[in-house]
Parts: sequence; C-alpha cells; structure tokens
Amino acid sequence: MTYLADVVALTRKDLLLQLRARDTLPAMALFVLSALVVFNFALPVEESRLAALGLLWVAIVFTALLGLGRTWAAEREQHVLDGLVLAPCDRSAIWAGKAISTFVFLALVELIALPAFSIFFSPVSGATVAGVLLANVGICAVGTLFAAMSSAGRGRELLLPLFFLPLVLPVVVGGVGAGATDDPLRYLGFLALYDLLFAILSWASFEYVVTE
Repeated sequence: MTYLADVVALTRKDLLLQLRARDTLPAMALFVLSALVVFNFALPVEESRLAALGLLWVAIVFTALLGLGRTWAAEREQHVLDGLVLAPCDRSAIWAGKAISTFVFLALVELIALPAFSIFFSPVSGATVAGVLLANVGICAVGTLFAAMSSAGRGRELLLPLFFLPLVLPVVVGGVGAGATDDPLRYLGFLALYDLLFAILSWASFEYVVTE
C-alpha cells in the first residue's frame, strides 16, 4: 500500500505541475489537430483506410514525443530529480507516476484526435480505440524511461527521438493492424504482450537509469 500511495502522490504532483504550466496539453492538442488537417488537405487518402490509419498513428506517435520531451522539464530545470531520488520511496514509483501522468495527457489529446480523424477520414472502430489505449501503455512506459535517460544529456532533443522511435515502431504496426484487418484480436494481443514486456523492463531498469 505504501508503494501505491507513493505512485498516486507522484502522479498527482506531475498532473498538477503540467496543468499549472498550461503548455504541454495545449501544444499536444494543437499539434495533432494540425497534423490531421494537413494530412486531410495534402494527401488523397479517402479511398484507403489503411493509409488513413497510418497517418493517424504518425500523428499520435509524434504528439506523444512532443509530450515526452516535456515530461522531465520541471525536474531538470529546478533540479528536483535529486530530491526525488533521495526521497524515502522506491525509485520505480517515480517512473510509474510519470508514465501514468503521461498516459492521462495522451488520452486527453486522443479524445480530440479520434473524433477529428472520424470527421476528416473515416469512422473510428472499436478495435482502433482499443489499439490506441493499449498502444498508449507501451508508448508511455518506454517513452518515460528514455525521456529520463535523455533529459540529463546536452542533446536531449536529438537523443529522445533516436531512442524512442525505433522501439515504438511495433506499436504503430499493431495499432494499424488492429484497425485495418478483419482479425484485430491478433494485433491487440501483440500490443498487450508488448506493453507487458516493456513495462516490466522499464520498471525494473529505471532505478539503474536514474542513479547513473
């Protein structure tokens, strides 16, 4: 129960910081909407659901990347991470709090993105929504870890995409497959397995990453 209380407190702290800053969520929402508008007017994808879903996932992944780039901004700028590491709590709880808060913001943005996608391209199926939710878990688990790794480096704007994008490609494949095929359960199962594997790896390795 103590570990869970630590995760809840850290998640609440991250959500309040980001909401008070008032920059992350509006920037993510504006980016994903702008991307969908540009795709709608620039590319003739009306006849191809597969192409449209590919564009949706490009928008989601890069919107998540934008949010992840701000995940550790407060800790980096105010040197708060040192205090969190010295706090009497399991260090993996810091990762869990960050990942959950990132998931919340990404889900809020997708509440805007998915209806916009339905308007511009084609109606969103239940399998697509399930794929998006499962993909969010993997994106936030992996992205939070690599955002922490890159936040201490000088070239963090370059390091985060370099680490994050190759590992998130399976999420894109699973998400597109879940929404475009007649057998979405296979792709949803793949996304669930990806989430389980990388969430465990990220949770277990965070303490080593943050101490280094």
